This record gives sequence, structure tokens and C-alpha cells, in this order.
Amino acid sequence: MPERPPVKLAAVSEDRPEGCHRVLVRYECEPGQLVEGYLLFPDPLGKEPRAGLVVLHPTTPDTIYETAGVKGRESRALGLHLAREGFIVFCPKCFLWQDPALDYNEAVAEFQKRNPGALGMRKMLNDAQAAVDVLGSLPEVDATRIGATGHSLGAKEALYLAAFDERIRAAVASEGGIGLGFTNWHDPWYLGSGIHAPDFKLDHHQVLALIAPRAFLILAGESGPPDTSVADGDRSWPFVEATLPVYKLYGEPARIGLYNHRQGHTIPPEAFDRMREWLQMYLMKEE
Repeated sequence: MPERPPVKLAAVSEDRPEGCHRVLVRYECEPGQLVEGYLLFPDPLGKEPRAGLVVLHPTTPDTIYETAGVKGRESRALGLHLAREGFIVFCPKCFLWQDPALDYNEAVAEFQKRNPGALGMRKMLNDAQAAVDVLGSLPEVDATRIGATGHSLGAKEALYLAAFDERIRAAVASEGGIGLGFTNWHDPWYLGSGIHAPDFKLDHHQVLALIAPRAFLILAGESGPPDTSVADGDRSWPFVEATLPVYKLYGEPARIGLYNHRQGHTIPPEAFDRMREWLQMYLMKEE
């Protein structure tokens, strides 16, 4: 893919929900391709630079509007909740929803016309990195303390962002499906059917290993035998375990974990608490 353009933000609208200043902005995620995202600032902001978070939305027609708390399910308004916890948050819109006239396959086809041979996951990584660019351009953000999180589709993006962008210091992936066979990683907007080829021997423990020694937490919801409606569970542990030798090369402790709340493909309050605590531990300054 081509080099990402310099950050130039144009404010579209703004409002002030309780405890937050929320700004909808427009910017280029790749040359000539405009996208929107929500910036959320704690209110009051204070004078010291704060930790920044890229919060990536799941599969929902409400996209960034749900994640930023404008509409949709309150439990999925991760961006709004985390801004109220003191982070400066950016919620970018996934390319699958940038043109409402296109379905997912058509959105991938349009992207690949511009970038032949590039996978859908490469586009998602590019756009997530552009979101890090946005946070890093803000004087209010401490660029040495940037993290990422997301649920479902957003968790997949958070995994690849943490693995391939060392600016991410800590990340949490909620119900993304860490194993290639756990969810629909073969779809064209992710990795494509090539992952099912007989000679394809890789899996996501190699991707997880790229994150070491930085902090990464998997949130899982499976309560029993493998359930296709749930992405992660106790079956995710071998992927974490496989990365421990790599983490231990950097010394103790190994900053990787798995928490299974066993409540399905959702984010119950106790799972959000683990997400918040993990990100605060590794991104917030000690007072």
C-alpha cells in the first residue's frame, strides 16, 4: 500500500456528553480516501498530556456512532466509557462501512482495485495505523503511551495493530477469535481463503509473538464446548501459552493474558473492568 498521508483533521461536528468532549473529524486514511472518526477527550482535560487509545468498532451498522456513545448499545460504547476513565480516545470507521452503497465484498473489491494483491486485513491495519497517526499528532496525547482495544471485528484489528505497530504499548482484544479456525478469518475482508491452503502452516500464535514484550490481553466469552457464536474461550489458552517462551526472553513478567468471562459474544461489566484495569496499568502514569 502507498505511504499514509500526513494527518490533516477537519472537524465535522462536536458535542459534550457528560464527562467528555466528543468531536467527529474527517481525514485521509490513504491518498485520496477520506474517512471519519470520533475523537473523545476527557472533560475536564487538564494540562498534562494523556494516554491515547485507538478503539475499534465491531460489526454493526452503527459503527463509530455506537463505539463513541452517540447511539446504539450502551455496553458497546467503549470509546465513551474509556474517555471518561481519562484516556484520549480515537474511534475510526472501518472501510467496510465507508460507502453505504457497497456491501462488504464490494468494499473489498474497490480497495483491491487501488491496491492489487493487498488483503482486506492489510487495509484494516493501514487504517488502524492512520488512527495512531491521528492520536500521535495531538499535543494533548503522550505519544509514548498509546494503546488499542476493540470487540469482535475490532478485536481482530487490535491484534494486528499491536503486532505490526510498535507504537502500541498495550492492547486488549475482546472476542476476536485468536485461532484462525475459531471465526471467519477466511473472509475476503480479513485474510482470504489462502489460509485454508494445504501448505499454509501459520496461525496467530506467531502474530501474538510479534507483540512481545508489550502488553496484550484477550477477553473471551465461551462457557462450554466450542461454540460458533463465540470467538474465544479456554481453547484460546494454547495460543497464549505458545507465546510465553518469546515473552520470557525479555524477562518477567510476561505481559500477556486471557480472561474468560463465559458470558458469550459480548462485553459484560466484569470484562470491561478487566479491559480498563489492563489499559490503565500499562498506559497510565503512576501518580
